[in-house]
Amino acid sequence: MALELEHQVTPMALDISRIDTHETALDDVGIVMMCLDQESLEFVRLCIQRGIHYIDISASYSILSQIERLNPEAEAAKATVVLSVGLAPGLTNLLVKHCQSKVPDMTYADIYILLGMGDIHGDAALQWTLANLNREFSIRENRGTQQVRSFTDGKSTVFPGRLGKRTAYRFNFSDQHVLPQTLGLQSVATRLCFDSAWITSLFPALNRIGVSSLLTLKGVERLTVSLLKRLHLGSADFAVKVDGGSSQEQGALYECSLWGEVEGRVTGLVAAKVAEKLVLASYPPGVFHIEQLFTLHELLENLDQYGLKFEEKECVTA
Repeated sequence: MALELEHQVTPMALDISRIDTHETALDDVGIVMMCLDQESLEFVRLCIQRGIHYIDISASYSILSQIERLNPEAEAAKATVVLSVGLAPGLTNLLVKHCQSKVPDMTYADIYILLGMGDIHGDAALQWTLANLNREFSIRENRGTQQVRSFTDGKSTVFPGRLGKRTAYRFNFSDQHVLPQTLGLQSVATRLCFDSAWITSLFPALNRIGVSSLLTLKGVERLTVSLLKRLHLGSADFAVKVDGGSSQEQGALYECSLWGEVEGRVTGLVAAKVAEKLVLASYPPGVFHIEQLFTLHELLENLDQYGLKFEEKECVTA
């Protein structure tokens, strides 16, 4: 069943940093979809207090983890909050959940993300990527924690279709922080690469010589974002792939992949599907990540309609 808005949408400018002066703007609002990385929880808390369902497509775990702690308030206000909505996090979470359904004793997942350099990316997405190019972060590793750094520890994988074999590197996507909690896995690692192999190899080199940290300086960041938006050095292809298994020594037992074109459009599709579900059905109140409420195929029915392709298979182990 498709939800049609029939042009009954009213555009409005709202400064969420000064929401106390615009509280009436939330009157008669049923769902809020957040596309920005926020600096405080004031706006989220206000939505929850008013019983407004809330969807967040941002990717910073530092913010998402703070929103998680609002679960008691969301339950009390009968508001449903859905985090990790989009491609990564989002579809990556659902792919891991799908693999786990095929490997019930799965303990680990490797997530691979390929993004097209020729795609159109917004300022916020580019700024977030630049900010995390040389970021050190903590991940769950075999029931313990390990400190790792972005664009290190490269690992090769074969993406589906024409994309072929690529080397991807660790990157601070929030899915790897969330999934050990929500799916009970011992370790999850997310790696990133681009459709241009030489661009992908450039970033580890920049890290080694210390140049990538300069890209976070305000003037340099603005110039870099502007340059990246003008240059289209590749395609609009994207792909996400998950390998899952019961032990690293044994290797992956199952893998699944989803790929298509224009990553931003797919993020919008997932967000719209989640919003539609919240409007048309009743979900429990509280704060959830997408994989705690939905399955992959539940959100992506009729894949061909959206130019998406899905592949899954058992892995051949030695």
